[in-house]
Amino acid sequence: MTWTPRLVALDIDGTILKWVEGAGMTHEEVAPAVQDAVRRAVAAGAHVVLASGRSPHGMTRVADLLELHEEGRERLWIVASNGAVVFRYPPVEVVHEETFDARPAVEAILERQPTAIVAVEDRGVGYRVSRAFPEGELSGDMIVTEVEDLLSAEVSRVIIRDPEATADEFVALAEELGLHGTNYVVGWTAWLDLAPVGVSKASGLDHVAQALGIDPADALAVGDGRNDLEMFEWAGRSVAMGQAIQEVLDAADAVTGSVYEDGLATELSQWFPA
Repeated sequence: MTWTPRLVALDIDGTILKWVEGAGMTHEEVAPAVQDAVRRAVAAGAHVVLASGRSPHGMTRVADLLELHEEGRERLWIVASNGAVVFRYPPVEVVHEETFDARPAVEAILERQPTAIVAVEDRGVGYRVSRAFPEGELSGDMIVTEVEDLLSAEVSRVIIRDPEATADEFVALAEELGLHGTNYVVGWTAWLDLAPVGVSKASGLDHVAQALGIDPADALAVGDGRNDLEMFEWAGRSVAMGQAIQEVLDAADAVTGSVYEDGLATELSQWFPA
């Protein structure tokens, strides 16, 4: 118990923010216990890094809610788009970005799943989409765009979504296709994130840790999704939220309470007590 994390990597949806049951979105508010615990970590000198599949503009709002960027304090490091984009805030300053040609993977998926929706981030605006996503699932504006135009240039991340399919069907689809040349992660529903090979929350966090001179062994990572698995393997201590699926629970060093029980505050209070 003499160990104290120097870097605290936090997932957002289902970790900091509570899910709205059945709505496919999270409450855009931070529980007081969670905010207090995160702020204690910062006050103790830990580097709190938000790490999410969200795009940058969907993460700055959460940083604002946490009130972590007071005047005179060092700007935040944030890992967005499942590790493809690393930026400082405020203001937004992208310091690292990975891009790839998503066309072969997307075309292979659409051949098998023609009803799927495709989305590509339009930084600072929202997303360009092949058709509208269900309400509340994407932040920012949705600009309907032909798939051919969505894939005309390299991108940092592509989202594939099919409201008529299940997460298990997407897991099977991804495994069958192999998706050569990309990393992929299946979300809480029929939601597939595509990224460059080797890019994950862990690779983004490693970029931050190197810039800060921090060893991954001194990092604490907390999350609840499949896109947290690489981050769990990377960090010295990994903690799954209580509501996570079994695959995520099994991968973690420890399990805390669910997001509805402010499990993040429980974990952080071990290292940064009130």
